[in-house]
Amino acid sequence: MIRTENITKSFGENEVLKGITTEFYTGKPNLIIGSSGAGKTVLLKLLIGLFEPSSGTVYYGDTDLFSLTPKELRTVRMKVGMLFQGNALFDSMTVEENIRFPMDMFTRMTAKEKSARVDECLEMVNMEGINKRYPSEVSGGMQKRVGIARAMVLEPEYLFCDEPNSGLDPQTSILIDELICDLTTRNNITTVINTHDMNSVMGIGDNILLLKNGLVAWRGDKSQVLESDNQTLEDFIFASPFLRRLRTDALKLRNG
Repeated sequence: MIRTENITKSFGENEVLKGITTEFYTGKPNLIIGSSGAGKTVLLKLLIGLFEPSSGTVYYGDTDLFSLTPKELRTVRMKVGMLFQGNALFDSMTVEENIRFPMDMFTRMTAKEKSARVDECLEMVNMEGINKRYPSEVSGGMQKRVGIARAMVLEPEYLFCDEPNSGLDPQTSILIDELICDLTTRNNITTVINTHDMNSVMGIGDNILLLKNGLVAWRGDKSQVLESDNQTLEDFIFASPFLRRLRTDALKLRNG
C-alpha cells in the first residue's frame, strides 16, 4: 500500500497540491482523475519520488520515501515499474532489448536468465515470439503491451501508469485496462493509474481519486460513481449531454 500524508507542492508562488491525504491499495487498480491542471501528474511524480513535496510525505508501506538515503531509495525504486504515456521504447532496440533494459541496469542476471525472463514477460502480455522486432514494426497497442512487459520485468511491488490508453482505439484501450487489472490482482501489486479515460474509470476503477485545484474533490469506486451526488464528480464524469442522459436512464432503471 502507498499512502500520502498532507502532501503539498508549490512551484514558486503556484501551489499545485494543497494537502493530499489518501491511500492507494494493494491488489487493486487505483485511478487518479481530474481535469487538466488539477495536479494529477504532479501527484504521480511525487508518488514515484521524481518530485519532493513542499510539505508532507509519501509512505510505501511503513517506509517514508523522502527520509531514505540515495542507496535506500535505489532499492525501493527497483520495486517500481513504470508505464509511460508515450511508451518510451527505444526505437533503435528490439523488443527483447527494450524489455531487458531494466535488468541490464539493475541486476547481475546472466544473459540466459535475462532471455528467459523476457520470454516470461512477453507471454504475460500475450506477445510471444516478437523478441527480434523493433517498436516501429508493431502496432501502438502492441507497443503498449511491450511497455507493460518492461514495467513488469523486475517483478515490481508497485506499478505506475501515466495515461496508459493515450492514442489507442476504444477496443484496444479496454484490452490494456483488462491486462493491467489482471496483472495487478494476480501479482498483488499496488497499481496507480493517471487517466482521462472514462471507460477505465467505469471498467477498472476499484479506488478512484478525483482531484480539483490541488485538492481531493471525491474518492470512491466505480460502483459509487453513478449514485454519487458530488457535483464536481458529476461535472467531470458526465460532461457531455449524452453521458448525462445515460446516467439518468441508468438510475431510472435501477430505481424501477
